[in-house]
Amino acid sequence: MNKRKILLSSLSLLAGLSATAATNELVVKANKPGAPVQPTMYGIFFEDINFGADGGLYAELVKNRSFEFPQTFMGWNTFGNVSVREDGPFDKNPHYVRLGNPGHAHKHTGIENEGFFGIGVEKDHEYRFTVWARTVDSEKSKIRVELTDPDTMGDKQAICKQDLEITGKEWKKYTVTLKPGKTEAKAHLRIFLCKPESTVDLEHVSLFPVDTWKGHENGMRKDLAQKLADLHPGVFRFPGGCIVEGTDLATRYQWKNTVGPVENRPLNENRWHYTFTNRFYPDYFQTYGLGFYEYFLLSEEIGSEPLPILNVGLACQYQNNDPKAHAWGDDLQQYIDDALDLVEFANGSTDTEWGKLRAEMGHPEPFNLKYIGIGNEQWGEEYPEHLKPFITAMRKAHPEIKIIGSSGPNSEGKDFDYLWPQMKELKADLVDEHFYRPESWFLSQGRRYDNYDRKGPKVFAGEYACHGKGKKYNHFNAALLEAAFMTGLERNADVVHMATYAPLFAHVEGWQWRPDMIWFDNLRSFPTCSYYVQQLYATNKGDNVLPLTMNGKTVAGDPDQNGLFASAVIDKTDNCYIVKVANVSEHPQDLNITFDGMPKKSEISGGKVITLHSDTETAENSLDNPAEIVPQESDIQVSGKNYSTMIGPKTFAVYKFNIAKQNR
Repeated sequence: MNKRKILLSSLSLLAGLSATAATNELVVKANKPGAPVQPTMYGIFFEDINFGADGGLYAELVKNRSFEFPQTFMGWNTFGNVSVREDGPFDKNPHYVRLGNPGHAHKHTGIENEGFFGIGVEKDHEYRFTVWARTVDSEKSKIRVELTDPDTMGDKQAICKQDLEITGKEWKKYTVTLKPGKTEAKAHLRIFLCKPESTVDLEHVSLFPVDTWKGHENGMRKDLAQKLADLHPGVFRFPGGCIVEGTDLATRYQWKNTVGPVENRPLNENRWHYTFTNRFYPDYFQTYGLGFYEYFLLSEEIGSEPLPILNVGLACQYQNNDPKAHAWGDDLQQYIDDALDLVEFANGSTDTEWGKLRAEMGHPEPFNLKYIGIGNEQWGEEYPEHLKPFITAMRKAHPEIKIIGSSGPNSEGKDFDYLWPQMKELKADLVDEHFYRPESWFLSQGRRYDNYDRKGPKVFAGEYACHGKGKKYNHFNAALLEAAFMTGLERNADVVHMATYAPLFAHVEGWQWRPDMIWFDNLRSFPTCSYYVQQLYATNKGDNVLPLTMNGKTVAGDPDQNGLFASAVIDKTDNCYIVKVANVSEHPQDLNITFDGMPKKSEISGGKVITLHSDTETAENSLDNPAEIVPQESDIQVSGKNYSTMIGPKTFAVYKFNIAKQNR
């Protein structure tokens, strides 16, 4: 080793020793509570990407259940005498299949569905099979419904089966319960025509677990919905980002197509099925079984404010440069009407058209919608020009609704700098900022909101995630830097009112975009490190920000502050102070936390610390090891008005200090 390398190595060692030797003085101004932390501060963003809806959160196990995919039998195998017809009972889903005589007593007619990367079923759990059916040339017929293991080496492929009698020539809904004799992650659903001399028509072939989230028949996958509830999100944004825009306006997300009877909701193209040809899924569509009613209901059940995003009359600008691709002038009115009608659907009385439909679907009480987003990642002069009439109409009809505009697809730059003043001029209530950025960006953005205009629109950090190098799922260092960045969100709670990590879900066999917060296969799921960061913030957000200094500086959001980032709040309900500290350095750091200006005759009396840590930056949770990195909680002993501790390297810590009256 040459002298220069020896010198640099020595200096690095000395720097490390000095970092561990110095005590970092963190002073919390307990007598100066600042901005309230909004109930909506930490939430979730949902988009049907990575098979997040069909094949994911939406518990339907059959792919192409209504035979409406462009290639009619996508997801299906057929055998025997199977034909397709298109004069079915549902005008928005007209296709159905006819099972007819195979022509020989030893031949068989039927269909078999592959599901989404297989059909995941568990031993002794119940699954509800439903189908709309009718006979054609006789009053009675029979079909056999099987769940099969197509790859078994056993004597029988079927792991459970039931016969179902079809009676009458009118369309009716039939139901039978299947109970598998074994767990199988990649089962198939097979349907035989039992009487070869008869003919049966089948439409809307469906299979759901009986045990869905809250037991809803058209329900959510229970483990995935529970993970959302466990986040305690303050706001739930849906139905996405780019799918709101569509590849073109014809394929944009239209909420009115997603409500009403589930069997009559039309299929829509999912723009993500073709976007990434390196991971290409040409059979990825939106059934709309998970629609706006289900989104509102789920928001209510997990305790979050619903935040729907609607199209502003612009198709995806990445893919549509021609102005003719967008809606202009009088053509924009239908989009404005959709926004106004959505408020009526969510909040209107049952004697209104859309409020009545909500009641018919099972929810006569309003959903109490407070927020609506208009547009996703639009940019240029076209966006404010389109947004203005929406705001005018909404302010007139529903002044109580807060409107969210967008600052475009980037966290800075020309479009961002143009749109923020436009949003102020239009008096948008919040502005949606997006930033999918590398580790270096998150490390440098701890003070991003310190100098924002306190009188302008508030910030909705609507899509963000740290894209760490070498990621497979979500590695720890990316989550740690997200935690560091979020101290700046919290310290600036007077400016930032909402923040949602994105995307939310990814199927391990069907993902196209990563990182993502929750990963799953057909039977299992696991939270990532980023999930736990979001959960720790959401469950420890407190009521008001408390100012703090670190080593004499008035902020704690600079990477040169020994790699420490911090924020503090008071929780009036639990009567405690909460201090969040992220140590992004590779060295342990001594901390002395002092509470300055506490009420007279009060002191800190015990508490707890919750830490998220890994010795390996690229460590991550997985399906086989879902608890590789999880928060660890322990009690802390402290009395008086200050607390000395050491925070480990590469650690996010949440300190909760109980406030008690002095006994002396």
